[in-house]
Amino acid sequence: MAKMEQKETDDTRGGIQVIARAASILRALETHSAGMSLGEIAKIVDLPRSTVQRIVDALGAEGLVVSSGSGVRLGPAILALAASTKFEIADLIRDDLQQLCTDTGETVDLSIYDGDKVVFIDHLPGSHRLRAVSAIGVSFPLHCCAPGKAVLAALGQQDLDRLRRKLKLAQMTEHTITDWDDLDKEIDSVRREGIAYDREEHSVGICAVATTIVSPLGQLLSISMPIPTPRFKNKEQDFKALLLEKTAVVRQKMRRL
Repeated sequence: MAKMEQKETDDTRGGIQVIARAASILRALETHSAGMSLGEIAKIVDLPRSTVQRIVDALGAEGLVVSSGSGVRLGPAILALAASTKFEIADLIRDDLQQLCTDTGETVDLSIYDGDKVVFIDHLPGSHRLRAVSAIGVSFPLHCCAPGKAVLAALGQQDLDRLRRKLKLAQMTEHTITDWDDLDKEIDSVRREGIAYDREEHSVGICAVATTIVSPLGQLLSISMPIPTPRFKNKEQDFKALLLEKTAVVRQKMRRL
């Protein structure tokens, strides 16, 4: 009996180790959307190439990764799983967002980083008659909205360099930043202050503030408050302080999960 129990314990430990290694490979691929070779993965996760090969083969059989000419990258199954968690995250922090909405009377949105844009996954309309209105499923370009700029400031240099090559800085209003040098300065400012601004850069008459949070699955999200310009200018510092305070609460909740 003792030997059987010991074997079960060893099997359990081995299974946990495999899961941990598979998770580390998936996390590495998350930040390399273009794909990586087995050798590159092995170097990042500090495992023998043969071990990486076995785990990648197993993940591939489940559709969690795919192999192509550009290397190994995340597969459709993992993307589908990630997509299914978007609204669960919204549910998880809904009470916090509702409290922020109630305290300010302003609209509060939750969006998720998705390639070259942010996609809104939750929307709580404010109580003022004149208020900003968006909708779940709507996407905004990164460079001209507060949640997008908050996301840009949270990205690593490698991801920023990749976006710099593909992101078109389309002019949405006369206030839109359309030059990368100016956008880089804005990103530096967001990093210093911990909060991003949109001063009528996406839509005339609407300003916004935004911060970022990271979900337990590593998804980069943004909490934002779009506000009609006159009210924003009158109470900008109040909105900033309340959003930063609520974001700190949400981040602490994420760390406990």
